[in-house]
Amino acid sequence: MVLGTSSGAGKSLMTAALCRVLRRRGETPLPFKGQNMSLNAWVDQGGGEMAYSQALQAWAAGLEPQVAMNPVLLKPQGDSTSEVIHLGRSVGVTRAEDYYRDWFRPGWDAIRAGLDQLRAAHPGGRLVLEGAGSPVEVNLQPRDLTNLRLAQFLRARCLLVADIERGGVFAQIVGTLALLRPVERPLIKGLLINRFRGRSSLFEDGRRWLERETGLPVLGVMPWLDELFPPEDSLDLLERRARKPEAELEIAVLRLPSISNFSDLDPLEAEPSLRLRWIRPGDPLGRPDAVLLIGSKQTLRDLEALKAAGLGAQLKAYLAEGGHVFGLCGGMQMLGSELLDPDDLEGGAAGPGAVAGLDLLPLRTRFGATKTLRQQRGAALWPPGAPLELEGFELHRGQTEPLDGAPDQPRPLAASTGLGWWLPVGDRGGLVAGAYLHGLFEAGAWRRRWLNRLRERRGLPPLSERQPHHGRQLEALLDRLADAFEAHVDLGPLLGPP
Repeated sequence: MVLGTSSGAGKSLMTAALCRVLRRRGETPLPFKGQNMSLNAWVDQGGGEMAYSQALQAWAAGLEPQVAMNPVLLKPQGDSTSEVIHLGRSVGVTRAEDYYRDWFRPGWDAIRAGLDQLRAAHPGGRLVLEGAGSPVEVNLQPRDLTNLRLAQFLRARCLLVADIERGGVFAQIVGTLALLRPVERPLIKGLLINRFRGRSSLFEDGRRWLERETGLPVLGVMPWLDELFPPEDSLDLLERRARKPEAELEIAVLRLPSISNFSDLDPLEAEPSLRLRWIRPGDPLGRPDAVLLIGSKQTLRDLEALKAAGLGAQLKAYLAEGGHVFGLCGGMQMLGSELLDPDDLEGGAAGPGAVAGLDLLPLRTRFGATKTLRQQRGAALWPPGAPLELEGFELHRGQTEPLDGAPDQPRPLAASTGLGWWLPVGDRGGLVAGAYLHGLFEAGAWRRRWLNRLRERRGLPPLSERQPHHGRQLEALLDRLADAFEAHVDLGPLLGPP
């Protein structure tokens, strides 16, 4: 089990690295996080919802992601409430103060069931567990579902990871160990210092001090890796430093309060010629080459925030001047003319009933209790050119259709009905488009074709469309992560028999 001294210590990536290393050694690593809180989700082949970080770990292990790897997923939706998902299916909504009273036992049952399903699917595999946050939040320890309760249940050998980049690494480690209960302390088999800048020999005095004071071996000092790893949450995403000052294109991404599925941006961030710029409500839009609205857990609330900040009016003016706007999932819903929420599922301030969208695409969305959760594959109809294949997944609550009788009817983006639409705007080359397909930008040829439309408007030469799926770049990234892990971490004390 990989534990961390805090959120953001690097547990997810260290777990992915461990999975890839074990796979190289001929084992079948089985990534597992009993409970995750995240708005960055993935849909497995069975149409179940799970955290993207466990999907990433599955790919590192050479396995197809399955919801059993993340049996409990909590998706925050504001006002101290979260949607509760067990084994891929939404089972309710809870307030923070009621969660452990109402959901502790069902959550533990889901975790046990996930373990059973995973081990039945891969007999002989080795579980590689990821903890959540800190394992010693003293107000939560008696009701902890996913850290040391699980480690004790499975008799897991635990690695404690601390992030030296944020400072205070000695206090992080010593404080965490001091707050462990006597029955838990023997589970910790070693320490890992993460994100160390400079030569690891500079930490030798620190290593000796930690080993003397804690009685535990420092199993490794992972160097700072200047790589664009997928972020686990939106905080990690926003903490990224600005890169690529010489980029030729700039795409503005609207940073709304309930942003979700931000892994959709990874393929764009990996484009050398492109820079992403975050726009918060209240910031000026400027003159980017395109504007992106990505997914939202609370579409109506984010729509209200966007309108209140004047971004809706800025987008209309930007389009009239020839700008390009693209919405993904909830972002596309906001671009529509009308959103209907008869059962008040989205919690908008206007209450049940119709809410006016930004009216940039003549679309109507009706929210319902049933989520659409499925993987999709199909042919792209836009941008025009030689046929291209798209693949990804749908994860949305709400059905969208073009408005009957609209003077300008939107055109389908893909051959699959209801997957997306596009529409030219005005006489200066403006264009607005939207899609429900998460993972759309991972299709290298389609992404390059879309970017080449933006480049053409700037008089820039086109990029080659002979670009592989982003998954190939992700595989190479995981290999480089595992190379560093193998070079700097001694796994001996962690690896007994599978």
